[in-house]
Amino acid sequence: MLKQNGYAQYQNAKIMTASPAELTLMLYEGAIKFGNMAVVAMENKNPAKAHENIVRVENIIQNFRDTLDKKYPIWEEFEKIYVYLLRRCHECNIKKDPEIMEEVLKHIRSMRDNWKEVMKKVASDKSNPSAQARVAGGRGNAAGYTASASAAKLTGA
Repeated sequence: MLKQNGYAQYQNAKIMTASPAELTLMLYEGAIKFGNMAVVAMENKNPAKAHENIVRVENIIQNFRDTLDKKYPIWEEFEKIYVYLLRRCHECNIKKDPEIMEEVLKHIRSMRDNWKEVMKKVASDKSNPSAQARVAGGRGNAAGYTASASAAKLTGA
């Protein structure tokens, strides 16, 4: 019990000190983790556990959708992607078909990998210290703290 409490405290501290960019990466990782757990549950004929983890994936995708910044034209493309992924998660939950979740995971992994590349490029862009600060951010970053509560709730920390 003490180990679990210590781990939970560590995870909470990690989330509370993360930058908005790191929180986004954590959400992608959480969606992948829960998606993998859903696949295992479906393969083990455990529909309740599969449902629980599919809903967690849906919650993370919905969070991404809810936080789209509509001042950038690309938001509409991301909206279409998130709506599609949510529809596939719903289908997966109804059919309990691990192949559908594998498809969703393929897309989420691709998005996560692209996000990592964006983070690397911004972090190495010495001509834009403001962007670097937002990626490195963390402690004292008001935006990070606002998003951190959502991340903790969605990732189960």
